[in-house]
Amino acid sequence: MLTGAKVRAARPRPKSYKLTDSNRLFLLVMPGGGKLSRWSYHFDGKQKTMAFGAWASR
Repeated sequence: MLTGAKVRAARPRPKSYKLTDSNRLFLLVMPGGGKLSRWSYHFDGKQKTMAFGAWASR
């Protein structure tokens, strides 16, 4: 499970990487430090990705 503590602890790397959760949800951590919530799914035999927005650190 992806928790708030894990998301806050995620640090940027030279290349983008994913922190995965259940049901194909994941957080994409960008090299500049941005964190984007995404969902991967299949429709009509093709893989698609839906973006839910940026993770806002407070």
